[in-house]
Amino acid sequence: MTTKEGRVNILKNGETLLRELITLFNGKRNPIRNFSAKELKTATSNYDMGNVIIIDDSYRLYKGFRKDGPISVMKYEDNTSIEQANKESINCIVFASQMGHKNILKLIGCCLETQTPILVFEYVQHYTYANLIYRPLEPQFKPLPLTHRLKIAMEVANAVAYLHFGFSRPIVSRTYKPGYIVFNDQHVAKMFDFSWSVSIPEGETHIEIAVQGLLEYIAPEYLKKGILNEKTDVYGFGCFLIELLTGNGISNILQAEPDYDLILEKIMKKCIEDGYNKMVDPTILGEEPYSGKDLQLQAATQLAVKCVSESAEERPTMIDAAKQLRQMYRLS
Repeated sequence: MTTKEGRVNILKNGETLLRELITLFNGKRNPIRNFSAKELKTATSNYDMGNVIIIDDSYRLYKGFRKDGPISVMKYEDNTSIEQANKESINCIVFASQMGHKNILKLIGCCLETQTPILVFEYVQHYTYANLIYRPLEPQFKPLPLTHRLKIAMEVANAVAYLHFGFSRPIVSRTYKPGYIVFNDQHVAKMFDFSWSVSIPEGETHIEIAVQGLLEYIAPEYLKKGILNEKTDVYGFGCFLIELLTGNGISNILQAEPDYDLILEKIMKKCIEDGYNKMVDPTILGEEPYSGKDLQLQAATQLAVKCVSESAEERPTMIDAAKQLRQMYRLS
């Protein structure tokens, strides 16, 4: 039975959620169900650390087990400011409830009776792309072959292109970080975190908004001027693609070339001039050669450089990036 405090939270959170849904999507959303706090506490064994899939700065994603099947539970941390946690969780519910794409984790429902809403997604495996790429985070993960990396890049590109072109108002993800991609039991890559996502107003090409995110993944025009649009996401995707190809974190790449003052495009161009073999993950180079591999590496590194161009106008659209990656993947 819901407590008095729980009923107050349901009314307060429900009102905020409805207001945001009306503002951004005319009140429309996919059907989602309501979970009780008790249900989710039981499903996660009282949020046992053994069930943690992802630890973020502001939330944890847990494995949960119910009679009708496994779930993933996104719960914001107690040390996060309540105001910020509420804002991010409501934002995530609003955007995730619009999604219908195979490379975006499906939102099943939420719990509004807690002070900060809790999100419930379809079940995912206990790893992220960070586990697969940063070698070797955990001994059970084998190095990814180039073909698998291109498949992941293609799937993520498809998801971001859907955000940009699948709605009347383009959605900008703003979330690029090592734990941002998870996998289902068929090893399909899925986006899931829309805590910071924004929608571009109708008739506008961009919005100006306070800078938020990890410094190394932020596009220059957003970092310097607060200008945010689809090309900001393209830059973040370029960082993601570079990490897939190099097996190295962007922060490590930037720190290795301090004279470039965070201009990632210059660093990557220099790497290509020196020969892409010097930047590509050695485990890729050590793979058995096959027809089309060199073409894949050349095309992928060139696409990554275009995506992180200092000039937003010179970056491709995500649809173009997705098409190019699909062509690369087919060379395998």
